[in-house]
Amino acid sequence: MATVLLECAGLGLSAIVALAGWPFGWLPDPGLVALMTTMVAMGPAAELYRAGARPRGPAVIAALLALATVTVLVAAAVTWAVPAVAARGAGLVVGHLVALPAGVAALARLLDSEAKG
Repeated sequence: MATVLLECAGLGLSAIVALAGWPFGWLPDPGLVALMTTMVAMGPAAELYRAGARPRGPAVIAALLALATVTVLVAAAVTWAVPAVAARGAGLVVGHLVALPAGVAALARLLDSEAKG
């Protein structure tokens, strides 16, 4: 749980930095934001993976499926709610940002259940 909270705190900090520039006309490139937040997310996910018991493959597959599913669902909701962001790809980035903690949570939960079971 602490890893997921750390993940959310890092993503929140990234969002605050992005929003701080908004009033001054600086909007970050969505691809850059997605890349940077993914790099931030890799540290906690890699630590969980290294600490997990074997076999770790099903946990990684479940985490990637959770990441993809939540990304697509949130991206569709954002694009439906704010169609103006669809052209810049911001809906997909928002979906990715929301999905990163979900993917790490799935990884942590499955690795923890494999270690106990």
